[in-house]
Formats: sequence, C-alpha cells, structure tokens
Amino acid sequence: MNFLAHAVLAGNDPALIVGGVVGDWIKGPLPGSLAPELARGVALHRAIDRHADHHPAFQRSRQRVSAERRRYAGVLVDIFYDHLLARDWPLATPLAEACRGIYGHLGDHLPDLPEHARPAMRLMADEDWLGSYAEVDGIADVLQRMSRRARLPNPLAGAEVEFVADAAGFAEDFRIWYADAQAFSADWINRNAAPGF
Repeated sequence: MNFLAHAVLAGNDPALIVGGVVGDWIKGPLPGSLAPELARGVALHRAIDRHADHHPAFQRSRQRVSAERRRYAGVLVDIFYDHLLARDWPLATPLAEACRGIYGHLGDHLPDLPEHARPAMRLMADEDWLGSYAEVDGIADVLQRMSRRARLPNPLAGAEVEFVADAAGFAEDFRIWYADAQAFSADWINRNAAPGF
C-alpha cells in the first residue's frame, strides 16, 4: 500500500515506477502477462516488501501499533511511512510535481496493465492519492476507504490515531528504514539491470 515509497525507490525509470506502484495488483509468477520491463518493476516492489518485512526498524514500527490493530500493523506502517515520505519530502523536485510525473507514467502504461488494476490507477491520479499522503487527514481518508472495501469487519477506519500517538517514534523508524531501503533498491536495480532479471 505504500505506493509513494515504491515509486520513489524505483528511481527514474518509468517502467520500474509503474511496476512499483501497480505491484499490489499483480499476483503470481513474473512476468505473467506483463511486459518484461513492467514485470521487473513488480519484482523490485516485491523485493522491497521483503526487505521491509525483515528490517528491524520496520518491525519496531509494527510493534508501535496497538494490540487492537496489530493484525493490520504491516498495512498501517506502509501507509504511515508514505505519510512521512510525503510530509518530509526529501527530493529536490517538489512533491506535487513528482506526483504528476508518477501519474503521467501510469497513464502512459495504462493499456499495458491488467484490466483489474486500471480503475485504481485512474482513481489514484484523479484523486491525487500520493499528494494527499502529506497530511494526516489524507491517510485518514485512505484508511477509511480501505476499511469500507475490506470484506471482513476491521479496525482500519480511524487508525491514523496509531500514528499520532507515536509520530516521533514512527518518524525515527522510517528515517532508518528509508536510508537502508534506498541502498537496497539501488543495489537491486544494478544487479537486475536486464528485463529478464
């Protein structure tokens, strides 16, 4: 769910960015029905997710989530990390401009994506999901929508209070994780330079 982090960690390659953003909608072996360059982006997305799941700072953030919502801690931390990335935007290119670039890449590759992923990619651009993450209200809105879409009753609506309760702790965890994730992603991209990865 951390679309912004996946897009930023993908670097400047449009296919890697698109594959990174759409990764949660792609299941099964790669490349599947995807073009090899997009499949490479999904593979990077999956590698970043594995890196996060085993990273001590990410695990600390999961433990910061209350017992009531601990089952959803991974999803919540993903969203909180996107909030921190947008709030404390580290790139020279302004956040709004970077988001427009990401949406442009998604639009360019929309016909290459599976049909079931296209509505969400359009909605992401139309509603500026990535830019909205900069405010706590933006992640509150994301969590509310996720709560309604889930099949089972869940405590996602209102879960932004978990972030607010320990914002400094999450921010410190994110700072450590993001520095390592940048190095990890750059190394992965270098080692998997060809679409065949």
